[in-house]
Amino acid sequence: MGVRGLQGFVARVCPHACQTVDLRQMAEKHRTDHPDCPPVIVVDAMSCVRRWYTPESWVCGGQWREYLAVLEDFINAFMAAGIKLVFYFDGVVEEKKRDEWIKRRMKNTEEIARLFQFIKSYRIQPGREMFVLPSALPTFTRYALKSLGQKTVCTLQEADFEVAAYGLQHKCIGILGQDSDYLIYDTCPYFSIENLCLDRLVTVMYSREVLCRVLGISLTHLPLFACLLGNDIVPESMLEGFWNKCLTKSHHRNCSYSRRADILLSVANYISKIPCSYSSLKKLEEILPLGSDKTLLCRGVSSYLLPGQQSPWVPHNETICQMLSLQQQSPLCQDKEIFQLAKEQHIQSENYSIFNILSHGEIECSNSLEDDFDREIPGQALIYRPARQHIYSILLESGKGGTCPSVKEWFVYFGNPLKQPDLIQPVQPSLTGGTPSLKTLWLAKGPDVEKQRYSTFLACFHLQDEMEELQALEAPVAGFCCLLAYLMMQVSSLSLEDLNAFLALVLCLKGKSAAQLKGLQLAQVDSRAVHLGAVLIRGLTTLLMANSACGFPFRMDDLMPWAVFDGKLFQEKYQKAHRGCSMEELLEGNESLYTPFQNLKSLICKICMAKNRTIQSRPRGNELEELLSAHGFSEEEQRDFNPRLQQPHRSHVVSPYHNQMREFTQRHLQSQGRGSGHPHGRRYHNPPQ
Repeated sequence: MGVRGLQGFVARVCPHACQTVDLRQMAEKHRTDHPDCPPVIVVDAMSCVRRWYTPESWVCGGQWREYLAVLEDFINAFMAAGIKLVFYFDGVVEEKKRDEWIKRRMKNTEEIARLFQFIKSYRIQPGREMFVLPSALPTFTRYALKSLGQKTVCTLQEADFEVAAYGLQHKCIGILGQDSDYLIYDTCPYFSIENLCLDRLVTVMYSREVLCRVLGISLTHLPLFACLLGNDIVPESMLEGFWNKCLTKSHHRNCSYSRRADILLSVANYISKIPCSYSSLKKLEEILPLGSDKTLLCRGVSSYLLPGQQSPWVPHNETICQMLSLQQQSPLCQDKEIFQLAKEQHIQSENYSIFNILSHGEIECSNSLEDDFDREIPGQALIYRPARQHIYSILLESGKGGTCPSVKEWFVYFGNPLKQPDLIQPVQPSLTGGTPSLKTLWLAKGPDVEKQRYSTFLACFHLQDEMEELQALEAPVAGFCCLLAYLMMQVSSLSLEDLNAFLALVLCLKGKSAAQLKGLQLAQVDSRAVHLGAVLIRGLTTLLMANSACGFPFRMDDLMPWAVFDGKLFQEKYQKAHRGCSMEELLEGNESLYTPFQNLKSLICKICMAKNRTIQSRPRGNELEELLSAHGFSEEEQRDFNPRLQQPHRSHVVSPYHNQMREFTQRHLQSQGRGSGHPHGRRYHNPPQ
């Protein structure tokens, strides 16, 4: 999160701290000074993804091949200057950051609601001022960079701490990101991603030394300065009274500055006059209303000390105790070999979410571009929950007997206030002979084990009986069909037109370059297709989790969105399918795709029929229907308005997990004032029946 207002303060109040630098020249100087150490920049990737995503279309689910090309250009610009990049990604949400994470999720939910209202009103993508990251963009950016040969690290704790520590320990020429915490850490120089001119490799370097000169403090003061302004450990709400005292005594107040700027200057003035000692910090802890935890300041200052660093504000033994307490947390998984392997794969960005589950049984998922007013499509968090329950069972080996712990899920979906996590009970997948152990799935070798890995993966999606036919397909298509069959079984409102659109997408995408996809123009944007695109992308992350848990029956590269999805192409196929276009037109007249299309469609329909799910036609091209749907009217109410709609559209055969979906619909009705009872009255602590 950084220190609120500090980045803007530096730009406005001490512009001399913002120094324009040429990264090529800095790399040359580094090579001269350190001939045995190549120039390296460590990248805080999470603060860069918004800048990296430059494709024009962002609302349709992601232009993944275009994005991959953008990342490749970014890497090549630095490689041409002889600069190596190391990319860091957040691997956990620390408990101290949970409240801030929830606030951001709630804010994102409001932004997404406004976005869908705009799309429904104007049927186009809004301007960049309403930009929302495509669903799961940070997750897939990690794998994209890895596929491009870059070193990517997934952190075990706060990402900015690990970035700062890596930069210091490896004598990097700098950190590239946009987080004011890098002004606080005593580490290598901090470069701005926002001000980076890629073709010239020129950007702004923020100088800690100049900042301290303007504030009248030393580098040693910066961690305490950050804590007294409010950060992830010391909440701002505890500091208001202290700020007012500082403002009263300060001579730095300036009518041309904002109140926040005055606070920064006044706090700096206050701490410049107290001795740099632990006793001074203890006196501050007595002054501040820190509640029952009087160690907040001490912990806050310690959080900025990198390995090997000490501070006069904090006794050395206090820092050591904090580091040991982090290391001594007992993991959920008691098998040391399995846990160590999961940890290594996590750090190297090779698995997905596995370490988080095995270490502390907790997992989170941010917002997706989902329309909360579409009552026919449940939140992706609920759609994929049955699959995740099977994955949790595999990881926590619930079939071994004894009590299996629940997994704490922090997933964003309609009706979830995120006051506490959902406690999700693992559910064993249906496999002849039971679920193989993690030692078998992860460590054993041989054709029989490969078969077990594949069948266990399929069992997570209730497809274990279709192994032979799915294995005969190309790996990316097989993974996509697993996901599509699961979706069609889970969501009863999905129609033949939706199925046709998805299949045409995956078949037509194969031969298209990033440049061809970039040139694709859409006359309009359909809000339901936006929603479905996001649901599918989140489904791909569920495939990644299952693949990681089952010992990688697929290559991770085969499950990436650039192999099977493009947002604009899906919009085009969706709109054509719902207008009733022929198979020939859907497949762009490519006769070689006709037979694969029919075969894949037959396979998925057969799988669904075996589960008592009949997929029926239901074209959605009527403007009145869409208008009524946009204003929250149910299908029955729409039929009252328009007699043409008074015909059966969907199967009377209810899909598996219909109870869960019915509860979703009921909760949505209640929140709209159409039902009784509290909308959050039922939490999903138990597996669906």
